Amino acid sequence: MKQKIMERMVYALVPVALAGIYFFGWRVAAILLACNIAGVATEYVTSRKRGQPVSEAVFVTCWLYGLSLPPTMPLWIAAVGAIVAVLFGKEVFGGFGRNFANPAIVGRAFVYVCFPIQLTGSFVPAFKGWPGGFSQWSFESLAQTPDYVAAVAKRGVDAVTTATPMWAFRDFGHVTSYRDLFFGNIGGVFETPTSYGPQVLAAGSIGEACVPLIVLAGIYLVWTRTANWRLMISPFIGAAVGTYLLIGLGAEHVQPLLFKLLAGAFFYVSVFMITEPISAPNRKGAMVAYGAIIGLLIVVLSWKSQFVAAASFAILLGNILSPMLDMGAIAIRKRLNARTAPPGGAKPEGEA
Repeated sequence: MKQKIMERMVYALVPVALAGIYFFGWRVAAILLACNIAGVATEYVTSRKRGQPVSEAVFVTCWLYGLSLPPTMPLWIAAVGAIVAVLFGKEVFGGFGRNFANPAIVGRAFVYVCFPIQLTGSFVPAFKGWPGGFSQWSFESLAQTPDYVAAVAKRGVDAVTTATPMWAFRDFGHVTSYRDLFFGNIGGVFETPTSYGPQVLAAGSIGEACVPLIVLAGIYLVWTRTANWRLMISPFIGAAVGTYLLIGLGAEHVQPLLFKLLAGAFFYVSVFMITEPISAPNRKGAMVAYGAIIGLLIVVLSWKSQFVAAASFAILLGNILSPMLDMGAIAIRKRLNARTAPPGGAKPEGEA
């Protein structure tokens, strides 16, 4: 089934995927392939039962889900998550257009909860310099350990452990260079003030690596009217409110706003996930409230929850609130119309 909007979504994701290969190697392509095979096969079986064709939306779901994973995620787990995303995020509700939640987020949250060790332990540093990952399969397949990792091992550390920028800040107070966060050049070693010893700094998920490409993709999606700008901008407003509210209340260990926006998947989910039109509200005011609530929840949940990368759960909560926000927007509009209506039900001047 041809869907121009979904095709444009894939076009916007292609540069992000290429950046993922540059930073993490060709194994990224294998993850995307595994997700697409599993997801498309699932939709083919279920849609055939309904007598409907496979929609192009399934490719968007598989790409969004696959790019939200760590670069060394086991392929079989990636495939299982894609099946869950398509089957339980969309098909059980009747297929395209009937899902209440973002299917890609359903799959991402599922693997996060069911395979936390594999998921949180699959982050690795990004390749740097040219040709970067274009000449490598994966960081884990390197024949020779990078100098900085080898240096850590030589210092008598029992196990070389990694931490993403968000985990590094939350657990050790280490703030990664904003420039590296912006461009995705994340990797190196940082010292910890605890008995953990030196830590290897790892990049995050595949799709969150390069902020400039995500911003350009967002501009393209808004320009082509593929995504709504209200849904895209409002999460940043919510994040700002949440951050400064916590700081104002005297909360400790609150991530600085700019760090929060750059260190995790905030740009990625704001451009590609929160803007998913089926699970988002339709009313303009509800869209702004929806995105702002998700942005605020991301800040609050990542501050205190067990899962420091809280975007998936924040979006799922937002999906649940979406219908109520639309109903609220409609109720407010009716009240405003009732207040401005002429007394006695007479029509305003100029109306026939």
